[in-house]
Amino acid sequence: QVRLVESGGGLVQAGGSLRLSCAASRGTFSSYAVGWFRRAPEKEREFVATIGGSGITTAYANSVKGRFTISRDNAKNTVYLQMNSLKPEDTAVYYCARGTYVSVAPASYLYWGQGTQVTVSS
Repeated sequence: QVRLVESGGGLVQAGGSLRLSCAASRGTFSSYAVGWFRRAPEKEREFVATIGGSGITTAYANSVKGRFTISRDNAKNTVYLQMNSLKPEDTAVYYCARGTYVSVAPASYLYWGQGTQVTVSS
């Protein structure tokens, strides 16, 4: 089975940066879209960013545009989420997921990682 593992979360002050990684333990990312989603305390899961299999197509939530950048290195079987200018409202558990095509809908993604905690203090 495909297994995705997120890493890079942690505690950071507002205005700081983190880079999250999503690695596939088996299989390949090269033919699949990968999305990042997050769930904040007492809130529903929300879309953050997604990238197509070739890396050409990307999409971002309005709340993170200009601050977050999604990228991929298919040779390393890894997708990244660079998060700059972090705000307290970015605090959440961040999940990566693999899907067939670029989509903002969680239901479009079949395989999900375990999540990594990002906490932004003020």
